[in-house]
This record gives sequence, structure tokens and C-alpha cells, in this order.
Amino acid sequence: MMTKNAGERAEEVMISYDDIPVGSDVRLFARSFSGKLRDRQRSIRPTNHRIGEVLQVGADVVEVNYFGVVELLEGFRDALTKTERAKVLVFASNATTTTPAVPGRAIRAMLAGHSERAVRATRIFGNSAPAMAYGAAKIAVSRWVRRQAVTARWAGAGIRLNALAPGAILTPLLQKQLAMPSEAKAIHSFPVPIGGFGVPGQLADWVVFVLSDAADFLCGSIVFVDGGSDAWFRADDWPRAVPARRVPWYLKRMLAFAERR
Repeated sequence: MMTKNAGERAEEVMISYDDIPVGSDVRLFARSFSGKLRDRQRSIRPTNHRIGEVLQVGADVVEVNYFGVVELLEGFRDALTKTERAKVLVFASNATTTTPAVPGRAIRAMLAGHSERAVRATRIFGNSAPAMAYGAAKIAVSRWVRRQAVTARWAGAGIRLNALAPGAILTPLLQKQLAMPSEAKAIHSFPVPIGGFGVPGQLADWVVFVLSDAADFLCGSIVFVDGGSDAWFRADDWPRAVPARRVPWYLKRMLAFAERR
């Protein structure tokens, strides 16, 4: 099971529920999911028409790219525990590390389950609010993956949970943007050290690997497939030495793991 990314800054597209080879209880959850998503989107629809359109786009981005992914994965978790060597791959984005000034309040709001607060936290960015909402949603879902992947509910249940963070992939959406001179200039100016764009087949190869038996020891990883853009901007950000002030926290985590075993 996975989510599919239609390209940089694109919406998430979920697999066809009828293709899921599991029990009818899972299909029932999947078919009801889109209705739940629409209900929540309506609940945060703004009434101020001056800002309403931009905020609604941001709301859709937040719902689809964070809340939708999390609810879908949680809904399928029980079914995954009944399979052998189950693996789940989530699509993040290199927008997590290449979009500056993404508001931390929006990320924290999503992780706390507050979609409306997350949308409001991006309001100050005006017409750029949807892009900020996208970056925040991808950071939030990446952190959710990292936090949940190592827990008893996922790793302890035999489920490997990881994510890919693609860069600019040559999809119909990107091709459409490249056809517009105003957008093409900005896209071509964005640093991609190896040059050009990725192609969907390259991501597909990564998907096959992460969902294969060869990835049994992969857990809670975010793999960047972006032509080097993340490394260009943040070469020294990771790995980073653990500061002495965090040693007590590390010891606490060590003890917590020992108790779990």
C-alpha cells in the first residue's frame, strides 16, 4: 500500500480501493474515507471571500497531504499486521528541506490534529500560503512517519514504514508548468546539481526497492530522490553531532526501549 505523488507541489493521488487484495472491512473503510475528508474540508471552509479562495486551497493541501495520508495508513494498519513482512511507503517531498520559512506552528498544529489552526498559521504568507501549507504538510507527514515507524504499533507489529522525498519529477503537472514562461524560468533556476528533472520510472524503481525484502532493515527512513537539491542547500545539516545537553534525553530513550523489550 502506498500513496502516489503526481510531481513536485502536486496533490497526493491514492490507489484504487478496489485493487486492494484484503478483506471487505478494509474496502469499507477506504470507500468511506473520501466522504470523511470532504466533511472536514467543509468544516474549515472560510467565509471571508477576500482570503477565502487562497485559504481553501491551503486547506485542501493540508487535508490531502497530511490528514488524508495519516487516516488512510491508520485505517489499513490492522490489515497490514495480518500480512508477513508488511511494508508501507509514504511520499514526502524535498519541499520539506528546500522551502524556507515554513511556519513551525502549522507543522505542530497538524501533528496535534488541528487542521484549521494549521491553515491559519499560513495565512500571513498571502498568495504563497498554499506553498507554505504544502511544505508544512510534507514536514508533518515525514515526522509522523519517523515517530510512528519505530513504535510497537508499527515496527513491533512487523510493519516497515518509510518515506521517499522526491524533487522535481517530469510529470504532466511539471510539463504544464514548464510550458508557462513565467513558471518555467523559476523552475529552471532551482538548484538541481545533476541537472534536469527526474522521471517517474526512476521513482518507481525506488518504490520497488523500499517495498521489497531487501528493505527489511529499513525503518523510519526518509530517502531523498531529488538530484542533489537537498544536499545543495543543507549539506551540513545532517548528520549532525548530538549536543551534550541532549545526553539525558538519549539515556531516557535507551531506558524506554529496554522497558519495551
